[in-house]
This record gives sequence, C-alpha cells and structure tokens, in this order.
Amino acid sequence: MFKVILGAAAGVALTASAVVAQEKMRISLQLPLKSHLGQNLLLFEKEVEARTDGAIDVEIYDSATLYKDKEVPAAVGSGAIEAGVASLTRYVGDAPVVDVFYMPFLLNNEDKVRAAVAEGSEVRETIEAEIEKTGGQVLYWQAYGGAIMLSNGGAIRTPADMEGKKVRVFGKTLGDFVTASGGAPTLISGSEQYLAYQRGTVDVGMTGVSGVKSRKLWEVMDTITVTNHADIEFVVVVNNEWWNGLSDDIRGHITEAAAVAQASVRDKMASIEAEAYAAAKENGMNIVELTDDELAQWKAVAQPVYDAYLAASGEAGQTVLNAAGSN
Repeated sequence: MFKVILGAAAGVALTASAVVAQEKMRISLQLPLKSHLGQNLLLFEKEVEARTDGAIDVEIYDSATLYKDKEVPAAVGSGAIEAGVASLTRYVGDAPVVDVFYMPFLLNNEDKVRAAVAEGSEVRETIEAEIEKTGGQVLYWQAYGGAIMLSNGGAIRTPADMEGKKVRVFGKTLGDFVTASGGAPTLISGSEQYLAYQRGTVDVGMTGVSGVKSRKLWEVMDTITVTNHADIEFVVVVNNEWWNGLSDDIRGHITEAAAVAQASVRDKMASIEAEAYAAAKENGMNIVELTDDELAQWKAVAQPVYDAYLAASGEAGQTVLNAAGSN
C-alpha cells in the first residue's frame, strides 16, 4: 500500500513538473526599462506569458546589461541569446538595404513611415529577408520616432553649423550624412551617449527625442534641433534555430503577442514624442524648429548619401528606395 501511495505521489509530482516546464526567452535591450521600448517589452512579456499559459518565460535584460546595441545581431544570430532589440541600422554590415530608413528626409512623415513598415510591404519584406540570413529573424518592429540633433550653446540649424564638429551617430548612413554636411561622425552606442556628451567626446548628438527623456540628456545638452532627417526603427529579433524549435502553437501565440506590442508602440509614438519634447522643455532645453530654407540647405547636401547607399545595397536598395519614395 505504501509503495502505491509513493508511486501515485511521484506521478502527481511529474505531472506538476510538466505543467510548469518553461522555455526561457531572454531579450536584450540597450535602453532603460522605463523607456518606451522597455515599457513595450513589458507589454510583450505580459501578452506572451498570458497567451502561452506560462510556457514561455520572458526575461528582459535592459540598459545593455548583457549586450550593447551593436552586439545584439551577432548574439541573437549565434544563439547566445534567444532574442534582442537592436536599432535597425545595426544590421547594415550584413544587410546594407536596412538603411533606407536613414536616407535623409525620405521617410519624414508618419504616413510614409507606416506604409514602409506595414506587414507585407515591399520595404519590410525585403529588409526582413536580408536580416534572416544573419541567423535571426524579425519578430516585430518598435517605432522610435524621428531623428533630431542635440547641441550646447546654440542650435545646429544648417550644414554650416556642423562644419568641423564631432557628431554622435548610430549607423553608417547617418555618418555619411554628417560627413556630407561637413561634420566628423563618431559611432557611439545609445547606452554610452550620456557620458560622451558629458565628457565632450562629441560636440553634437543625434538620437530620437524619446531617448532625451529616458536618458535625461538635458543634463548634458541644452538644445534640440528638430530636423526629423531620418526615421529611427528598432526591431525585436529572435534566433532562427530557437524559433524553429518551438511548437506551431507556441509560435502562433508569440506572434499574436508581438502584433499587439507592435501596434501599441506605433500608435503611441506621436504622444510619446510630444511628451518627450514637453519634458525636455520643462528641464530647460531649447527646442528649435527649422525654416523651409534651412531644411532645403540640408537636403541640398544629401545626394552623396543616396549614392553611397545604392552602391552598397545594389538592386535590393534600389527596390526599397523606389518603394519608400512612392509612398
């Protein structure tokens, strides 16, 4: 009788163990958890764990505690981590086509951006196919808003104001734009921005306005120039082998959760930017809007950037450039 009870108890224990068995999904994020991308990942985590009944345990490692932004593509592609959030431009080395979003003033309004990032669009499908060749595939896109410039003691209103200045960039094409404008680009990860501005490593910053708020960049820079010269996109990427090893059912639930998170961040982007501009102003920053003439001066120096992009990305680049420009 005692053996039977023991056997039954063991069976219950095994059953309970099977129920709580979990697959970890670790996600690396360079931004703080309080940033809008961090908050969006928390929404994704909640959706995934609810839809999978806890079968997938999402763990978020924020503030570049595991990997810096530039390290995420290789970490995810190799399977060192299941998933990661990376600025789209971090894939430019393997997939030059991704930098269509950084073509100066190409995707400079929400309608154009939404058309480019829409499921099934030629731009999105071409980019995702190229990224998948790196060992990771895009699960969903995270909007980050338009690119702005940061400075101290005065605005960067025209290319003449960039002459001879060191400028923080976060991608090759943005660096080409700085060079074409007369500046000297310096590639600096998002998590290293604050110190770079504080120490004077660079004279001018380039980022999204939401990053000004989440990183309190008003403590080290005093002026925002609203250029919106590029659209900043982040992508949540999963390792191909890990993803393909999941059941169809689990993949379906994660995909549904990703769709919810993707729509949420895209729909909130305008208000997120508005709140960030307000916070920057409240903390003493000058917000400078450009005149049509000043914008024209920036656009006039941009052609070499387009030439370099097409030289690097070839036919795929021409395809997405045409598609993005026709939106």
